[in-house]
Amino acid sequence: MKLAIALLLATSAAAFTPSAQTSRSTPTQLHETKGDLESLAKGLNPAVGFYDPLGLADGDFWGSGNEATIGFLREAEVKHGRIAMFAFVGYIVHANGITWPWPMTLDGDAFPTGLSPPEAWDAIPDIAKLQIFWFVGFLEFWREVASEKHYMKGGKIGEFPAFDAKFIPGGALNLYDPFGRNKNMSEEQKEKRLRAEINNGRLAQLGIFGFISEAKMEGAVPLLKGVIPHYDGDVMAPMTKSILPFIIPEYAGPAV
Repeated sequence: MKLAIALLLATSAAAFTPSAQTSRSTPTQLHETKGDLESLAKGLNPAVGFYDPLGLADGDFWGSGNEATIGFLREAEVKHGRIAMFAFVGYIVHANGITWPWPMTLDGDAFPTGLSPPEAWDAIPDIAKLQIFWFVGFLEFWREVASEKHYMKGGKIGEFPAFDAKFIPGGALNLYDPFGRNKNMSEEQKEKRLRAEINNGRLAQLGIFGFISEAKMEGAVPLLKGVIPHYDGDVMAPMTKSILPFIIPEYAGPAV
């Protein structure tokens, strides 16, 4: 699973691979101002254009300035889009009972089957959940500390720094382009793939929330009625049946 996550990250992030050529202006330069966001929005979806009902593009988070705030928001959107793409595909995989052919644990326990995707999550061991959190947390930590330039200070949005051989045994692993296939990608190709990733991420966010909304309230998404099974758990607190009760006693339920 970790290898699959790494490979999917590589393909989704390939659009941000820095080019060996330099120029005074490139299509994939950082969009830091509201005007740049308005221009980007037209390229992403000409029918909708720039849509910011909450006025976030005018924000100044933590007194860091408007450009830094826009960098933070754009980075957050790319990250949420990537996670949503994982979630959307993962939901479909688990809904169809597809699992790895080997045991889930070292003790030989099999992967849960016959369950809906949220129920399958509840059924896996707590240590497996923690491994996922630790791995994702490490990736987030590495993104923050190893980038040449932070995304709130003019760095590339969505960039993930390569693992240096002195930190990761076995040689540096470039999650952008692990097989070296995109080194000569033109700036036009990068721009096209960047826009495709943002649009796909936005669509995936709508898709996964459609799945979990229908699972909690039948008929919430008419097209999915009768397709997505009901889920009794709390999709917004996915640890309520495992780790969370040990932290917050109220989630443990009545004593028996």
